[in-house]
Amino acid sequence: KQTILGPIWFFVQPILTTLMYVLLFGQIAKLPTGGVPQIAFYLSGVTIWNYFSEALTKTSTVFKDNAAVMGKVYFPRLIMPLSIVVSGLMKFAIQFGLFIVIILYYAIIKKEIQPNWWVIATPLLIVLMASFSLGLGMIFSSLTTKYKDLVFLLTFGIQLFMYATPVVFMTESIPNEYKWIIELNPLTSIFDCFRYGYLGIGEFQASSLVYSSIVTFSILALGIVIFN
Repeated sequence: KQTILGPIWFFVQPILTTLMYVLLFGQIAKLPTGGVPQIAFYLSGVTIWNYFSEALTKTSTVFKDNAAVMGKVYFPRLIMPLSIVVSGLMKFAIQFGLFIVIILYYAIIKKEIQPNWWVIATPLLIVLMASFSLGLGMIFSSLTTKYKDLVFLLTFGIQLFMYATPVVFMTESIPNEYKWIIELNPLTSIFDCFRYGYLGIGEFQASSLVYSSIVTFSILALGIVIFN
């Protein structure tokens, strides 16, 4: 209601962000993209990062945003953060559809991209992203209930966290003495696997997903305990 473009914003936001990344990181900074078109490369990072960051941000304030409802009706409180993560999948599906259209264009018409069978790991990657954002979000939600100014720290922290995640760069482009820092991030293998499957670039190893899964579900379990 009372919007100019309505759901079209779901397309406008990733497109404008991708074009900005192409200009800043592709044309000015000239970061390597593994030989694939810059639009496809940056859109791949923007698509999955948008879902993670939005789910984490909204989950982190679930107590504050729903205090009135929680004070009136009893229901399992875990439903609130879980509903945010699940409902965010609808917006993700729309932006993911845009990404698929771009991939099909460059794969079939331009023949500049060669997807592989790792695309079937997409549901697993989505589950890992959702679980990680849910776990972190519940931890921060519990903290911001008592220390409200932590919301500002989280907003700033998410922006910094993006640069510790291969959203606008390839993991292989990081010098070896610093690469281990990036690899400690459980999202790194998710982004690497996503790009390896859809764009056919990078040096992805399946064992790295095992590490991401262990860290992700450990944080999720910790988040549930703290949230409860």
